Amino acid sequence: MANSSSPEAPVPVGKVSAMIGSWIDRLGEVWVEGQIAQLSRRPGAGMVFLTLRDSERDVSLTVTCFRSVFEQVAEAVQEGSRIIVRAKPEWYTARGTLSLRVSEIRLVGLGELLARLEQLKRKLGAEGLFDADRKRPLPFLPRCVGLVTGRGSAAERDVLENARRRWPAVRFEVRNVLVQGPSAAAQVAAAVRELDEHPEVDVVVVARGGGSVEDLLPFSSEDLVRTVAAARTPVVSAIGHEPDQPLLDFVADFRASTPTDAAKRVVPDVGEELARVHQLRDRARRYVVGRVERELHGLEGVRSRPVLAAPHRLVEGRAEELTALVERSRRVLGHRLDHAQTDLGHALARVVALSPLATLQRGYAVLQRADGTVVTDPAQVAAGDGLHARVAGGGFEVTVDEA
Repeated sequence: MANSSSPEAPVPVGKVSAMIGSWIDRLGEVWVEGQIAQLSRRPGAGMVFLTLRDSERDVSLTVTCFRSVFEQVAEAVQEGSRIIVRAKPEWYTARGTLSLRVSEIRLVGLGELLARLEQLKRKLGAEGLFDADRKRPLPFLPRCVGLVTGRGSAAERDVLENARRRWPAVRFEVRNVLVQGPSAAAQVAAAVRELDEHPEVDVVVVARGGGSVEDLLPFSSEDLVRTVAAARTPVVSAIGHEPDQPLLDFVADFRASTPTDAAKRVVPDVGEELARVHQLRDRARRYVVGRVERELHGLEGVRSRPVLAAPHRLVEGRAEELTALVERSRRVLGHRLDHAQTDLGHALARVVALSPLATLQRGYAVLQRADGTVVTDPAQVAAGDGLHARVAGGGFEVTVDEA
């Protein structure tokens, strides 16, 4: 077509539409899975019209089928049901629209849904989106709480009333979205992203009441799970009741069992906090008073000791001991000196008694030759030799007579 058209020779709309139709006819039949977004059954009409929507993306297709085909599953399907259809794409040349002509409709069973959810759960878990170490703690007292929930729902009422009952000053940023049906997952994910970017929102709560597995499917959407995993703000999942566990519960930073439980988790109870403050204040007061009393008791015990009660007594006692020691040392030293003096007198007497002078005083004399040698033998002198005689009173010269 590109080769056979030009500004001077354009292709008519009808021919273009016919060419598109011929290409689409080549596709043949396909099996398609989706969720019924709209269902139109006009009384008496031989055709039933549906809008089949992709549960993960914002894509939908028009579906038509004969009433006889739809009646086989009419009792089990409604808007929001997930189905699998065998259909042939058809192009309506006159209107330039595409639809699927259905020849068979099958319901997506609960077991199959659970199996697919389990497979998606394993896939996301393998990527680490459910790891405990990536979960962030909730703030103690958030400035503002973001709430994603259905408009006028019981879940919205439970969260708002219980949170304000616990902390009257709490502020909310509420985003009302669809919480069931083909568009729910996309709306919830968009609301979470919007609140995550809000500068004052410190925590985001996604809340919905209970329901069947099919009703809670939007909260197991892969897009929603990845949105929550990428959020910088802590996210609380409050979907359904305790047994309900959509994939949002696993990726959220905290899983509340119910919307009421979520309200109790995101804000503290003002009464409990005031009571805790009073308890801590009383505990601190008792501790301080007890500590002061213990210190005063210890101080009194120290002050009552003799060394502090009469501080000079110890010095006086030491002074008396010092005086006694000085007197004792003097006596010992005196005795030692007396003994030494007596010993010295005895030694002096012995020395005097044994000295040559004492011998001379008894009348003896010492004769010395001229060279000073003492004469001890008569043979040492000859007649006429001059000798020096030493007696007790002094000395004199003598001459040796002839023997």
